[in-house]
Amino acid sequence: MIEVKNLTKRFGRFCAVDNLSFTVEPGEIVGFLGPNGAGKTTTMRILSGYKVATAGTVTIAGFDILRDALKVRQHVGYLPESVPLYAEMRVKEYLRYRGLLKGLNGKLLRQRLGEVTEACGLKDVERKLVGRLSKGFRQRVGLADTLIADPDVVILDEPMIGLDPNQIRMIRELIKGLGGNHSVLLSSHILTEIESICDRVLIIDHGRIVASDTPSNLTNRLGKNAKVIAEIGGDKDDISAAIKEIDGVDNVVVDVQGEWNVFTCTCVEDESNVRAEIFKLVGKREWSMRELRSESCCLEDVFVDIISTPKLETVAGEGE
Repeated sequence: MIEVKNLTKRFGRFCAVDNLSFTVEPGEIVGFLGPNGAGKTTTMRILSGYKVATAGTVTIAGFDILRDALKVRQHVGYLPESVPLYAEMRVKEYLRYRGLLKGLNGKLLRQRLGEVTEACGLKDVERKLVGRLSKGFRQRVGLADTLIADPDVVILDEPMIGLDPNQIRMIRELIKGLGGNHSVLLSSHILTEIESICDRVLIIDHGRIVASDTPSNLTNRLGKNAKVIAEIGGDKDDISAAIKEIDGVDNVVVDVQGEWNVFTCTCVEDESNVRAEIFKLVGKREWSMRELRSESCCLEDVFVDIISTPKLETVAGEGE
């Protein structure tokens, strides 16, 4: 549904997007991650037709973004990070106006207006002026605008910014529901949400893709292992030295919290064996322990590991 080949965007001497190539298949939800300034927003603006690339090609729903710009826009819904809205219009009035601009009318417009208002949780504010809404509700109005024409391709740049936890949960389920019938490219700094929503993740740095795979495969491919967290009372240096002697422990980091020491142990083997050995060690040394648990590696750990590694190499999945 989205096919990007050798995409490059320069601003003078600065290269914001550097020979970027990737695809988003029909019905796939893809997370688009990277540090600030990596080129994510520039890429999304090019895909949505707001910016023109310096070089390369973009095809959406079979149409070239330069030769068939109007047809491409009929298939794309784009939510920018800063949502442009008409503050003096009421919510329902604004969404109706946007639907008319996108070619909807009559029964279909009324149907889609009701559907997106309900899906985005705007029923209670549909008669309010947009300018009097909270930031979270304005974000939801922008999302409803993005979806009102039921586009094949949905591009979302930080859709959860400014939302409270309940609103994030609602938008998460809404985006999940788009998968299967829509192709979704989603950028967010809330990596736990990306991990729970997306089928695949693209990580971009300095305008280039440095990783592409499912969240679980990225974790496995990059050798990120589970951690064991132990809160133990006693001399932190003695405890740390003893834990480091346990087979399977690669590294130990200590955080002193009052009378308790929190030991975070990175494991190179099965973390359950390490937990068992720490439990035995605490009993043998007669130390006090109030917590012992394992913690799996998450997408945030992978992201930090990739972005902080010099001379990055692309980590690609089978589909790349």
